[in-house]
Amino acid sequence: MNEKIFGKRLRSLRQGKKLTMKELGKKFNLAESTISGYETGSRKPDMETTMKLADFFEVSIDYLYGRDDKDDSLFFFDLEGLTEQELADIKEHIEYVKWKSQQKEK
Repeated sequence: MNEKIFGKRLRSLRQGKKLTMKELGKKFNLAESTISGYETGSRKPDMETTMKLADFFEVSIDYLYGRDDKDDSLFFFDLEGLTEQELADIKEHIEYVKWKSQQKEK
């Protein structure tokens, strides 16, 4: 696993959900320093944690590891040439549209 790619993608996904390292850590019973270590590449998550992170962010493990450049959660869009931040912005907008749809159903 390339820890720098993993960390960069984890940070981008976390920021896309507007979570702090502390908030993400709480969701997985991990310390803020552990999340920071993952993002900087100084720590490596075990496979179970990696699978939970992939499920939480709705991406493949290969995407997190850098073995696949496509974020599977947005596979139906042409993502060629977009930055990690632009992808995170698109995901945020999709989450807003989902939320708005749920509000209409209430």
